[in-house]
Amino acid sequence: MTSVPLIVQREIEANLAVALIQRYADALGQAKAVALARESIQSLAQNAGRKLADQLGSNTLEDLAGVVREVWAREDALGITFHTVSRDRLDFDVHRCRYAELYDRLGIRDMGVHLSCCRDAAFARGFNAAIRMQRRQTIMEGAPCCDFRFTLASPP
Repeated sequence: MTSVPLIVQREIEANLAVALIQRYADALGQAKAVALARESIQSLAQNAGRKLADQLGSNTLEDLAGVVREVWAREDALGITFHTVSRDRLDFDVHRCRYAELYDRLGIRDMGVHLSCCRDAAFARGFNAAIRMQRRQTIMEGAPCCDFRFTLASPP
């Protein structure tokens, strides 16, 4: 696991990422610049998931729950209520998100979904290609909580 808390990494990345997105938006248009940034960020997240699974030597949903607790929520970055942690399901709600608070403080809350939230499903796919994530709402987008639901895809 990384020595720098994820919330600190996101703060370091945020100002540079937003400056680049804004500059590219001037040349390409806002929608195109944001779409390209999301693709890049999701690719990084998928690679990070793959790398972490390799480091752990395991990539179960129970392992992913550990990553959520020890990496995503480190330094009280997330307030989480776990509902189900099993071999084939991982369900939890986030009721406090310091990532959203960080982007608020930086004045870039509207970019938070592109800089952070869009990583989650990609990370899970990299961690284990059979994991599927559903999330209907996020704090970043104004909901009272983020509802994470992970399952394993059925074999063909």
